[in-house]
Amino acid sequence: MTFILFGFFAVLAIAGGIAVFVVNSMARATYALAVSFVAVGAMIVMLHLDYIGVITILMMIMEMAIMAVFMVMFMGMNPALMPMDMTHDKRRSAVLAVVVFIALAVAIFVIPWPARTGSPAADLTQSLGDAIMGSKMLVMLTISPVLFATIVAGLVLANPRGRYDRYGDDLDRETSDGNADPEDPIRGGIGR
Repeated sequence: MTFILFGFFAVLAIAGGIAVFVVNSMARATYALAVSFVAVGAMIVMLHLDYIGVITILMMIMEMAIMAVFMVMFMGMNPALMPMDMTHDKRRSAVLAVVVFIALAVAIFVIPWPARTGSPAADLTQSLGDAIMGSKMLVMLTISPVLFATIVAGLVLANPRGRYDRYGDDLDRETSDGNADPEDPIRGGIGR
């Protein structure tokens, strides 16, 4: 059962990676990349490297969310609807991808991997956390809410009129007497 589940996550990771270059929307490519990395994180967890796997999943989800926010904020667009093409010079890109894949696959079998020395720590998760973070764990715990606040602030800045503005570019709706439409939540009677 473990082998089947690992194979499922491996196929999902590869399919998500391929989808990044196949879909024609930045939002879909972002979510496909997130699915690919979450599948990789799940495979890492299955290898009993729980800390690295969970951190990979959390980091990739936050990274893709931030990327989508910045697409909206700086490019002023709806990434779900904006068509795009992720590949340029497709023939050379495909040849380069195949060459790199073959080189890495050959390296797996050719490189003389070092033998393990010493013995593993009693608590691998704690020792790995200490090795990666050291004394900076409190800093990382503080940065998490700051990153969340940054995402919220980015969305507010990207869409200052809010989700209730239904008029699109025609914001200056007026009634027949030349006054602002009282039903208009932005310019009308609400808040005045």
